[in-house]
Amino acid sequence: MKKIKLHIAYDGTDFSGFQRQPGQRTIQGELENALAILTREEVEIHGSGRTDAGVHAQGQICHFVTKSPIPAEKVAYILRNMLPRDIVAVSSEEVPHDFHARKSAYWKTYRYQIDTRRAPDVFSRRYRTHLPYPVDFQAMREAAGHLVGTHDFTSFCSAKTVVEDRVRTIYRCEIVEEEHGYAIQVTGSGFLYNMVRILAGTLVEVGRKQLDPAAIPAILAACDRTQAGPTFPPEGLILMEVGYHPWNNL
Repeated sequence: MKKIKLHIAYDGTDFSGFQRQPGQRTIQGELENALAILTREEVEIHGSGRTDAGVHAQGQICHFVTKSPIPAEKVAYILRNMLPRDIVAVSSEEVPHDFHARKSAYWKTYRYQIDTRRAPDVFSRRYRTHLPYPVDFQAMREAAGHLVGTHDFTSFCSAKTVVEDRVRTIYRCEIVEEEHGYAIQVTGSGFLYNMVRILAGTLVEVGRKQLDPAAIPAILAACDRTQAGPTFPPEGLILMEVGYHPWNNL
């Protein structure tokens, strides 16, 4: 038996999220179906996290265990010819048996992309949320600074969140200006259900002068979802990278 680490990227538009669901098209389902054909085994994929319907990934990491004699480094190449065009197996390698795609991760980076053009760009609309409004980047950066650190993020997660421990550490929260918009990029020890989409919605409210950046500490302290901004739609969100070493602010 060997354990294989798989780096994948996907356009989440036409998927019902990462996790396998009966009768639904999912990332896990497509991967497991392809690997079952490739290895002639029933394979279970474990991901670093479960992205929601419509959310994308550039750096999703998975692992699976197999008896297949196929060299680990060739698995990704073979999968690229088997998977649908909206999933790409970027690379694969054998890893120690104590590696776990989720439990071994130290941090993740998500990016939320926003298009500010008057009319949405037809070629990037699947990957950017269209918000044609001017924003105050300085105010957004001030608000983002209050989010960095270890906090209870109950105010910034969905009311449907089932986990009881909602304390997470944000290592970095950046506002990146781009030619036709901007992105909110967040690196943290982990993220709660809808957390990044709510962080983005709240920071944009600050940028549009609907919320004072100095209000962020009080919103965190309230532990009340109704105090934070809206949950932004999924299309602008991308899982960029998963880190398997302590965060060093590179």
